[in-house]
Amino acid sequence: MARRTSKGATSAKAARRKARKRKGAISARRKREFTYRGLTLDELQKLSMEELLPLLPARARRSYSRGLNAQEQVFVDRLLRGDKPVLRTHRREIVILPKFVGRKVGIYNGKEYREVEIKPEMIGHYLGEFSLTRSSVTHSGPGVGATRSSKFMPLK
Repeated sequence: MARRTSKGATSAKAARRKARKRKGAISARRKREFTYRGLTLDELQKLSMEELLPLLPARARRSYSRGLNAQEQVFVDRLLRGDKPVLRTHRREIVILPKFVGRKVGIYNGKEYREVEIKPEMIGHYLGEFSLTRSSVTHSGPGVGATRSSKFMPLK
């Protein structure tokens, strides 16, 4: 039993117990390093296009092996050049490559441009996946006159 001495100090035994608890606790979790198919982001960025293609999913591999059309190629070149802080585009079908990581893109969703920062976890996905075209509808309660009972509510 820990005895308290004057002014709230604990005994030596309790102090040792607290020190043991502090020593055994995990001080800080180490953040896991990102890997894609066993390669780190730095290794992925150093790969050439021919070495990168086998790592991508089948649909992405097919679209890059067949070549990009003129508009897609212009967008990719401008994004890699990095002349604008946020590059806007309607090209939702472009597959994200490791070289795009860290850039900001404004992706059109049919109404507005959604600004998205490309992160390593997005590699192999399409740009359009990060700017949804449909939003969920949230309905409020029924209005006055919408139901039989609400017809007789006093209007304010």
